[in-house]
Amino acid sequence: MRNFHYPGRSPVITRNAMCATSHPLASLAAIEMLRSGGNALDAAITATAVLCVVEPAMTGIGGDCFALIAKPGMKKPIAMNASGHAPKAATADWYAKAGITTLPMQSPHAVTVPGAIDGWARLLKDHGTRSFADVLAPAIETAERGFVVAPRIAFDWASLTDKLKANPAATHHLLPGGRAPKAGEVIALPALAATLKRIADKGRDGFYTGEVAEDMVTELKALGGLHTLEDFAVQACSYVDPISVAYKGVDVWEMPPNNQGVVALVMLKMLNRFGRLGDGPQSVERYHVMMEAVRLAYAMRDKFVADPEMADVPVDHMLSDAFADELVSRIDRKVRKPDLGPIPVPGGTDTTYLTVVDKDGMAVSFINSIFSGFGSGIMARKSGVLFQNRGQGFSLDPKHPNCIAPGKRPMHTLVPAMAMRDGKPWASFGVMGGNLQPAGHAYVLSNMLEYGLDPQEALDCSRVFFEHGTCWAEHSVPEPVYRGLAELGHPMERKVDPWGGGQIVMMNHDTGTLTGASDPRKDGCALGY
Repeated sequence: MRNFHYPGRSPVITRNAMCATSHPLASLAAIEMLRSGGNALDAAITATAVLCVVEPAMTGIGGDCFALIAKPGMKKPIAMNASGHAPKAATADWYAKAGITTLPMQSPHAVTVPGAIDGWARLLKDHGTRSFADVLAPAIETAERGFVVAPRIAFDWASLTDKLKANPAATHHLLPGGRAPKAGEVIALPALAATLKRIADKGRDGFYTGEVAEDMVTELKALGGLHTLEDFAVQACSYVDPISVAYKGVDVWEMPPNNQGVVALVMLKMLNRFGRLGDGPQSVERYHVMMEAVRLAYAMRDKFVADPEMADVPVDHMLSDAFADELVSRIDRKVRKPDLGPIPVPGGTDTTYLTVVDKDGMAVSFINSIFSGFGSGIMARKSGVLFQNRGQGFSLDPKHPNCIAPGKRPMHTLVPAMAMRDGKPWASFGVMGGNLQPAGHAYVLSNMLEYGLDPQEALDCSRVFFEHGTCWAEHSVPEPVYRGLAELGHPMERKVDPWGGGQIVMMNHDTGTLTGASDPRKDGCALGY
């Protein structure tokens, strides 16, 4: 139990149903859907659609989504991959001949075909009970009538003004009066509302064919993109087999490649071998070992993870005990090693996350994103669709398994997760923040299962993450811990911007209760009834 003398908030505990999202309007829309008889999948898409309106820097219908769904009696969750594909004309040879050696964020070449709407449509058809018109109604009303800009959203919006100013359509729709809206101001998105209405009326075809698709392709081609109407028309999501490892008495389920969920599982296998680190979750030793594990696990990701339909991705090798043993043997608990060595090869060879649990026990772990803040910064003027920049997940090296290719999906950072205990869902959770996400999963699970924190405390706890050659620490990391990590050799810096977010719903099958938590780094909340 938390110390009530200190700032913070308690987890939300209820009996019937629970949701946790990064914005109060999305949480409320999900609860209203649940109370009106919709199931967890209906509520998840309702909430996601609202987030696509009120958190435009983090998510949108021009992005991708992934989902894990656990239903009573199932031994493992259903996994949906709705990531977008590269255009059919996108070949490494084309980019080489064009003299393009990287895929810049604000380039049409960073835009893959958005996969989210196709994923929503398939999930609703297969697992929902409501129509597109029903689940999109709150988002349409919010976009038409306008919404009050929340504090964290205002912060993100203002910090990305220059990016939006680089695209005329984005400037027109997202910078009213030539500036970002401030916290407390009201903004409407009528073009997005009109597009959502077309989707509500025509389903996925209202997005991937007809005038909305024509508007998107026209915008991308005008900027030099390779996209065609056919690329949009043939976009298709797919069900995949989730992957798992055992950790501290639970089975942790993640998305397989092209997703980076395997990184979280490798980190958990490594942590299992170390046992308890330090005297608490904010100890120098705990953060030190986590960062060494991050360096190794992410190097593995960058070497192996790609679209398994178009590359040989050695998942069994990455999740083998021998692989984990080898990585752990390279970590010194007392000092940072400048070089952790090459990744063993097999023989012969900014985002929104939410979770919903309904009264019948269906749990949905759902993530929808446009990747970087405001994605590519490119918007289709008539339809108000802002494009993601997922193409940056590709390599342009023809020898790399993740090299761009026609119809290929890039290495993807979106990671929903589910943990099961004794064959029943125990926690539906996710942690936002781009590359941070798998490490975030390892953080919150070890916070709960190793250090005994409740779900809210597990999300609140300070994070350290190694990225781009620097070990970044949140401002809440105590100064003695910060200095201790530097003394062990970590190149330390304080993180300037707020870092990601996260949501958790835990299911207690003994008491019949649900416990929800929402990350204080965002504006959201957990709600239940």
